[in-house]
Amino acid sequence: PDAGARAQSRPMFTSGRRRPSRGQVRLVHGGGSTGLQLVQSYSDSDEDSDSAWDGCLGDRYHPPVDMAPDTREIDVSEIKTQIQLATGTVAPNTTRNIAQLLQQREHGLCCNGGFSHGECSRVTSHFLPNHMSHVDSFTQKAFCGIYSEDGAIFMSACQDQNIRLYRTRGGVLRNFKTIRARDVGWSILDVVFTPDGANLLYSSWSDYIHVCGIEGDGEVHTALDLNPDERRFCVFSLTVSSDGREVLGGANDGCLYVYDQDRNQRTLKIDSHEDDVNAVAFADTSSQILFSGGDDALCKVWDRRTLREDNPQPVGVLAGHRDGITFIDSKGDARFLVSNSKDQTIKLWDIRRFSPKEGLEASRQAVTQQNWDYRWQQVPKRALKKHRLPGDTSLMTYRGHGVLHTLIRCRFSPAFTTGQQYIYSGCSTGKVVIYDVLTGKIVSKLSEHRACVRDVSWHPYEEKIISTSWDGGVRLWDYQLTEYFSDDLQTSGPRLRGRRKNVETGEEN
Repeated sequence: PDAGARAQSRPMFTSGRRRPSRGQVRLVHGGGSTGLQLVQSYSDSDEDSDSAWDGCLGDRYHPPVDMAPDTREIDVSEIKTQIQLATGTVAPNTTRNIAQLLQQREHGLCCNGGFSHGECSRVTSHFLPNHMSHVDSFTQKAFCGIYSEDGAIFMSACQDQNIRLYRTRGGVLRNFKTIRARDVGWSILDVVFTPDGANLLYSSWSDYIHVCGIEGDGEVHTALDLNPDERRFCVFSLTVSSDGREVLGGANDGCLYVYDQDRNQRTLKIDSHEDDVNAVAFADTSSQILFSGGDDALCKVWDRRTLREDNPQPVGVLAGHRDGITFIDSKGDARFLVSNSKDQTIKLWDIRRFSPKEGLEASRQAVTQQNWDYRWQQVPKRALKKHRLPGDTSLMTYRGHGVLHTLIRCRFSPAFTTGQQYIYSGCSTGKVVIYDVLTGKIVSKLSEHRACVRDVSWHPYEEKIISTSWDGGVRLWDYQLTEYFSDDLQTSGPRLRGRRKNVETGEEN
């Protein structure tokens, strides 16, 4: 997970199942019956001190772009049909030209005399956010930033231990409440809204997940004690069931934790991964199927109804990444998910296509061969291999963004405005990168940050994106008709010339 490290005192010879992760150092000295005694251990996950580069790579890293993505698997998959239906592009030779669409509507050729939902999504694809319209800046790194389910509130969490809540009406961010987080070690690492929108939850290097109300003048923080065995403990990823009852967390001890808020106690601790669990997500609103991803490079699928501490067996495993997983996002249909990884790729998965044992072993072997530290080292060329691992069952692989320093996040674009035809991600080079799901190609890059973009959130009902960066900035992006450059305004006089940027290379055309 993140930059730097401090002591985590894990028993060294307890189960033998959890191996020291890459970038993890354990200090021992003689003593005891074994002649060895654990003094300290250091993990490479979202940690509690700052990296040498402070999240600023500048021009030192240019993430390789896949100019010809392999679409053979996705071309015959169900998600292609889903997206074509959602964007009104099922019919061959479907026009994306707005003028032609308007002409068809005027001639009564559209659904019921107006645009269908799919046609509306097709139109909005011409107006993706491209202009930074609002900035809020902090003196320390910003870690998390998400819209509420209805898009009315944006929540930001920063290393200064403050959670800031903003109203979003009118296309601007208006801070209406700032909450001082409790029991924070190094930084707040994850935040989430409860389904009813009344409360928020946050996690850090702490034995507790905290709950706090959103509205009102006062602050009441409720601590949910996970009662871990680790002396140094952190929940890297949080989510809440659709009924608001259960809180699911992924932690640095390789376990999934389930906390029942009605019973006010931890109800499950599932030994789930061989290394830190960096990502958790529910598959859909039923909250019965859940996903987890860890530094062992595996995505695991679990059935909440059959989870048992004494026999923690996943429904299936998705293998194909070569390095640790930093984030997971579900499409919300209990079928498809995307995972971001330190191997500098995003992968798209169908949970009906689990990986064979061959895939698990190939991923495990690939992870053991990674001997660089993503927190402060350049990506070695050997880590950028493009060929698929044996047993890789992913539908698609997306390349063109950087995953360094921290647990960078990626998500599906909203269903309402885009038909979920895009995947968007933060980037260690200070950009937001937007991919076309079906082609794997980059359709847009947003570049205004001076350090890595850790989190990014797309408004559920409007064409607006908010990026959250280690430069301390929270930036709101919307669509502007034409992008002008300063030299255009100085040399062109009244005839303003719009220049276009190649989204793959960033060069002006």
